[in-house]
Amino acid sequence: MPELPEVETVKNTLKKQIIGKKIKKVDVLYNGIIATNLKEFKKNIINQEFIDIKRMGKYLIFELTDYYLVSHLRMEGKFFIKNINDEIVKHEHVIFTLNDKSLRYHDTRKFGKMYLVEKDKLFIDTPLNNIGKDPWDKSLNIDYLKDKLNFSKHIKTLLLDQSIISGIGNIYADEILFKSNINPLRYGKDLNDSDLSNIIENTRTILSKSIENGGTTIRSYTSSLGVIGHFQDYLMVHQRENKECKVCKNIIIKTKVNGRGTYYCPKCQVK
Repeated sequence: MPELPEVETVKNTLKKQIIGKKIKKVDVLYNGIIATNLKEFKKNIINQEFIDIKRMGKYLIFELTDYYLVSHLRMEGKFFIKNINDEIVKHEHVIFTLNDKSLRYHDTRKFGKMYLVEKDKLFIDTPLNNIGKDPWDKSLNIDYLKDKLNFSKHIKTLLLDQSIISGIGNIYADEILFKSNINPLRYGKDLNDSDLSNIIENTRTILSKSIENGGTTIRSYTSSLGVIGHFQDYLMVHQRENKECKVCKNIIIKTKVNGRGTYYCPKCQVK
């Protein structure tokens, strides 16, 4: 699933291609992608111009002339820019015809969602009202985490909770906990101020480095226009089961935390 760095990469790539372009036509080939009224979606999006693209957590927010188009890529969603007359390929479910190109949403699993909402209803008619702090929000601090964390849950589960810190998925939760020397099976109640401070600092450090490298390309992820990320070259524990830890040479272990595959070093991350 694309996480914050991957979504940020998609945003930055698309901004170079579609800002200032108008939507002349939209074809919805799989209705399940559209989370708002389909008839209104098709009607209201015509002649809307792309003004800006923002990101909130794992959501892309396309600012149009009169509306916001909010998109969540879920497991395997991707955007591509193609020529208007290019053949429509399998799994291209929403096609926006622009002035001179087409913006196409491709999703193998069909889990992605799009919302077209009036600008004053961005946090009313979309799930964005449940999004937690952005990792770089200045109010993301130790006191905030103490107030938000359910201390009876494992810290790995808490990092994946989008209502606490937005944008962290399975890959980066593993990497953040490794860099913080925190075992993923520790409970929130066991974390002290130093642990929480390390989590905040390392979240920002790791996500920033991943953005610089275009995200992580594992399995099917590529950003729009086929941009491939390279942060997988820097992964310390994720998907490194039975390999030597790059720090202590101990063997990386894989376990399950709340049903999610979880990688850690038992020496560097003592429980």
